[in-house]
Amino acid sequence: MLKMSTPNDLKSPCVPRNGLVKLPPNGLGSASITKGTPAAKNRLCQSSSVPTILPPPSLPYHMEPLSTAASLLSPDPDSGSPTCDQPPRRKLSKTCLERQLVLDEKVLNRLLWYFTTAEKCVLAQVCKTWRKVLYQPKFWEGVTPILHAKELYTILPNGEKEFVSLQAFALRGFQSFCLVGVSDLDICEFIDNYPLSKKGVKSVSLKRSTITDAGLEVMLEQMQGLVHLELSGCNDFTEAGLWSSLNARLTSLSVSDCINVADDAIAAISQLLPNLSELSLQAYHVTDTAMAYFTAKQGYTTHTLRLHSCWEITNHGVVNMVHSLPNLTSLSLSGCSKITDDGVELVAENLRKLRSLDLSWCPRITDMALEYIACDLHKLEELVLDRCVRITDTGLGYLSTMSSLRSLYLRWCCQVQDFGLQHLFGMRSLRLLSLAGCPLLTTTGLSGLIQLQDLEELELTNCPGATAELFKYYSQHLPRCMVIE
Repeated sequence: MLKMSTPNDLKSPCVPRNGLVKLPPNGLGSASITKGTPAAKNRLCQSSSVPTILPPPSLPYHMEPLSTAASLLSPDPDSGSPTCDQPPRRKLSKTCLERQLVLDEKVLNRLLWYFTTAEKCVLAQVCKTWRKVLYQPKFWEGVTPILHAKELYTILPNGEKEFVSLQAFALRGFQSFCLVGVSDLDICEFIDNYPLSKKGVKSVSLKRSTITDAGLEVMLEQMQGLVHLELSGCNDFTEAGLWSSLNARLTSLSVSDCINVADDAIAAISQLLPNLSELSLQAYHVTDTAMAYFTAKQGYTTHTLRLHSCWEITNHGVVNMVHSLPNLTSLSLSGCSKITDDGVELVAENLRKLRSLDLSWCPRITDMALEYIACDLHKLEELVLDRCVRITDTGLGYLSTMSSLRSLYLRWCCQVQDFGLQHLFGMRSLRLLSLAGCPLLTTTGLSGLIQLQDLEELELTNCPGATAELFKYYSQHLPRCMVIE
């Protein structure tokens, strides 16, 4: 069993870092959690409207029951009943009212929505009533607990290991988990001990784990509700394991940093996952041939393809990909360093439904590629060009004609200058602009961005032209924009 926290154990609320926060050992081990969507994050962080009835963090672990509140009133010496005309009694009555409010489940159900996930972990330790309210699944939607292998067991007095209780997770109805450093045995123990594992878990992420072909087959056979699977840094399963274990119910698959993944793995994915809607792949040994394996069924269902650092894929692979998956709405070729402007032209001409395109870390991309994008991808809303070092002001001139573009990332585009920024001033649809690390932009050029009055987020980290005076200028003229310094 997991150790419960005492009042002395309660520290200040955890501070999120990179989307991860640490769960307190309140029936949870020392697991972490990852937050959900940005929309959920924004909603949970609206603390300005929280009523003032919330008790301070130093509130004792066990709150006094409401039945004892009346005993705090001083009795009348003559009648033996509480009187109502003494100042101390009015003060105590107000205290009783506050205690009633902070234990009122209807009030708590509305109040506790305003706290972050890390804060909810601490608040669940205030008292049994607060825990009862906070343990409702609605407060934990979009949250993924992260469990490390060493946190899954407790050492008994006789030296044996016992799997921890996952009942607290089940009460909150977690449907997704991230398991780090686990083995086949750990996964089997998790399936046996988590009440919702058979049909209630929809997503599993395995990171830096030693799962083998046998463990992968058991997991996908036992967890009948699983539709999303992520394998990251798992080097003990093989392509044969994918052929024997992949199940048609999977609609989302992510494979990264797994050394045994090559073309034959893509063949297994294409043959065994007819309902695949999203595929993320980081594999250094996948070649152009693999891009032709996708079937006509997947050409209809697959809308998201992310190819990260697939160094062997060339423009020929792009030809195969655009013909196999014509209905893509999101495509990433990040780090596919052999892709050139001709490959981007193929994308622009054949994937007209694209709303998101990531060409970051593609050093051969030039302004010509941006002309193809501007001419053909009229529905594009997000374009990522980080580290595309050959892009110049001319390319930004092509992008200025794109009326649908809402997010533009130009991090470390070292040739972009103030003149190029002027092309962006007329893009009224832009909501997010990143110019982080652009060394040639000056304070004068950046000040012109105030013309983008509908801009919601502007990133200027590691930008020499971003001065304290400029940020003050933005606060006055772009009051609704979040500027990242």
